Order: sequence, then C-alpha cells, then structure tokens
Amino acid sequence: MPLNKCSNDELSEFIDTSDEWISKRSGIKNRHFVSADETTSDMAYFAAKKAIESAQVSVNDIDLIIVATTTPDNTFPSTATLVQKKLGANSVSFDVQAVCAGFIFALSVAKSMITDGIYKNCIVIGADTMSKLLDWKDRTTSVLFGDGAGAVVLQKFRNENKKYDDWGILSNVIHSDGQFYDLLKTNGGVSSNQKVGFIEMSGKEIFKHAVDKLSFSLDEALKVSNKKITEIDWLVPHQANQRIISAVADKMKIDINKVISTVKNHGNTSAASIPLALDHAVSSNMILNGNLIGMHAIGGGLSWGASIIRIGKPIFLKK
Repeated sequence: MPLNKCSNDELSEFIDTSDEWISKRSGIKNRHFVSADETTSDMAYFAAKKAIESAQVSVNDIDLIIVATTTPDNTFPSTATLVQKKLGANSVSFDVQAVCAGFIFALSVAKSMITDGIYKNCIVIGADTMSKLLDWKDRTTSVLFGDGAGAVVLQKFRNENKKYDDWGILSNVIHSDGQFYDLLKTNGGVSSNQKVGFIEMSGKEIFKHAVDKLSFSLDEALKVSNKKITEIDWLVPHQANQRIISAVADKMKIDINKVISTVKNHGNTSAASIPLALDHAVSSNMILNGNLIGMHAIGGGLSWGASIIRIGKPIFLKK
C-alpha cells in the first residue's frame, strides 16, 4: 500500500464527516493514498515483486501477467504491459476490468489460460488508485475508498496420478448483470464525455445486492468444488464494508473468527482488496500452506464471483 496514510480524523478536516460516522457505517479507520507522482503500475509492480519473491520463482519464469484494475495509468496500453516492462519479464500481459470483482475475474481467466494453454507461471495482480475517482464533496463515497495493490503467483503443477486433485484453484464462478449498471458507476468515460468521472453509488441497493450475491456465489463455488462451508479454513472476502462482511458471514453461517477482515486498515481498494487481505493473513501466519480458503467479491456492472482454493504447494506441506 502507499505510504501516505489518512485516518478518519484527518478526513474530517476537509470533509463534513467524523470518525464515529465513518466507523459506524463501514468499519473503516484508515486508508492509503498515492502520492502525486505514484501510479497504479507502480503499486502493481511492487506487489508483483513481492509475490515473485514469496513464490520463490524467477521473473524469467513468468510467462503471463494479468492486472485487474479500473484505474489504469493510461487509457491504453494496458497497465499490465507497464508492469511487464518494469519487471523485465517475457510474458503475455493484459488487463481485466471488473472493478471490485476484478481479482476474482482475473483468477478465473488465469486458471483457464494455464489449464488450457502453454502458460506455467502467472502473476495475477489487483491494483487500483481509487482516490483518483473520488468526489470529495460526496461524503457517502469519498470516505470509503483507498489505494493499493496485491498479487499472487499461479503455477501449473504436474499432478502425478491425480494425487493432488484437491489442490490449487478448485472452482471459480463469475457473474454479471448489466440491468444494475447505474447502481455503482462513474459519471465519466472516454466515449461518453472524455472525462474520468467520479464514483456514484446507490449505497442501500448495493448493500442488499452485495449480501445476496456474495452469499450466492460462495455457495455456488462450494458446490462446484464439492465442498461444504464447514470445510473452509478461512474466508477472504472483498474488503468493502465491515457490515457487509459480517452480514454475509451470518447468512452463510460461518464463524466470524474464520473471516479475514482488513477493511479498517485500508478501506475499499477495489480489485486490490482481496490480495491485500490475503497477504496480511499469510504474513501473519493465519492462513497456512494447505488451508482451504474461499474468496468472493462484487463490483460495478454489477459483476460478482467467488473462488475456492487449496492454497500453497503440496510439496511444501509439513508432514
């Protein structure tokens, strides 16, 4: 995440709001903003470097880079190609745009390309500079978002004799429904008015759809992977709002202590929120090699989806 940390109290100095108002409605305490000379690709690059080091692979092994972002450095080319350039990788690189659901969508694309294609080592990055889309006069949206990036490395694993069928990405389900397009969008775009635009959101409607669709997609992903909610070691949800996270946990009847929540530390970072939460949980030794985790997210479109993953590598599992 960017170094520039902004608390609720600091926001209240230039927005008509308070720590109590923000905390009660969202659970957010802090968020991070990029500096004037910092871009989405900068954050994505550092996240990718960290993921490569953690996965103990060489940048020369990376043959696929997918960046989930709704805030690219430029309208074109893709931010992924900038990350490729900064890493010095020889890879196919492109962006995926599904806003807050982007990381789940990118995982689904990556799995398909690895399973059906020649790719062996893929970096999936979620990176967004949401501060560039905020209208500071609108306290209902400007207090919710922050900037950040997170990444994971996906590797093709030779599964001898089907011994490790229960490892890796076990299921991905993704959905979209354009009839809800206007519930969460920006009021600008290249072909509509040649402007970036600011975020506009129908908060109450989004809350309702989020709880229903996140719960539905997680249940769907569990069924596809032939798993039950009781088998999940950890749920890593999109970090948009603590009230949504808690409501989904209650609806799915999963112990809230098994739900990773980092939203208070960085706010809604869109496509970056799941990998940021995942990084925190792994770094804190909460999520361990071999754990079964669920992930789900919803964003503008509306777009939503879920994944069930056995995380880590079978060969690293302690006996």
